[in-house]
Amino acid sequence: MHRDTPVKISYYFCFLVLVAVAWMKLATPLITVLFSYLLLNRLRFDKHRWPAVALFLIIVAMVIYGLGLLIHESVVTLPRVAETSIPILVAYANSWNVSLPFTDMATLQHLLVDTLGEELQRFARFAEFATKELVFLIIGLVVAVSIFLNGSLDLNEGNYKIPNNLYSSVCREISKRFASFFHSFETVMGAQLIISAINTAFTAGFVLIVGMPYAKLLIALTFVVGLLPIVGNLISNTIICGVALTKSPQLAIAALVYLIVLHKLEYFLNSKIIGGRIKNPMWLTLLGLLVGERLMGIPGMILAPVILHFIKTECAQVPVIALPDASPEFSDHKFGA
Repeated sequence: MHRDTPVKISYYFCFLVLVAVAWMKLATPLITVLFSYLLLNRLRFDKHRWPAVALFLIIVAMVIYGLGLLIHESVVTLPRVAETSIPILVAYANSWNVSLPFTDMATLQHLLVDTLGEELQRFARFAEFATKELVFLIIGLVVAVSIFLNGSLDLNEGNYKIPNNLYSSVCREISKRFASFFHSFETVMGAQLIISAINTAFTAGFVLIVGMPYAKLLIALTFVVGLLPIVGNLISNTIICGVALTKSPQLAIAALVYLIVLHKLEYFLNSKIIGGRIKNPMWLTLLGLLVGERLMGIPGMILAPVILHFIKTECAQVPVIALPDASPEFSDHKFGA
């Protein structure tokens, strides 16, 4: 057997796992495992692992309770914001002789039904979807704790008649691949957490200074959706401008201008943070987000930068022997230069 065979098998295995995750819609439990394992490692202070698991379970309970409050507040508040802001928006548009396709909440709902059509039927299956996702979350938490307590794939390693056998070698290589994948997740999400925290801090300052209603809800939503690359800002901006519109159109415009300027200035900071950690071109990240969303929805958008970083990291460790007749101008060529 060639010595590179276990390495090749491990790459094939990782590829099949990612395909299975996309095909079987298992991105949610995978992200849960990665986030949970990341937190468990941060909570470990000594060689004993059970105290970290206990702290982890307490934090999970607190997060679930907090998310429950956030979802309840959102369900109660956001329709109220829409009912208040729509008449103001219509009146302001009429003052500028701009005709809108809706005049109140009821006509907006009819417009959404006519526009989205069958897509709205998905809401009828929300209970089934929520139940399935909850089961996936629980499974992901259990898997993460199990890996944290004992992450070995080959529980009988060292007890075989042939010590250096194919199975043990493949298990070791698969462990290396998944360790590399977790490192990519840690790198990408570490950068995204920093970006979301900075964006939330600046947004919170504006929301509190102007005295915007539902400030706590807006700040919490800004941080949570900020974990989504790129589209998170669009979601938070829409909600903030909608809430600002309940006070006045002028405040909504001021909020929109502030958020646009803030995100433009953040591009320089983001390029410093992301560039220093991930070092992927923006067009490649955007392409990965599009493919990830089509394959796995929002969880796919979270995983896309991670997978790109993992592929780059693994490929960078594979040496390539240059051909003796390689032309210098082609070997030094950079795409897009």
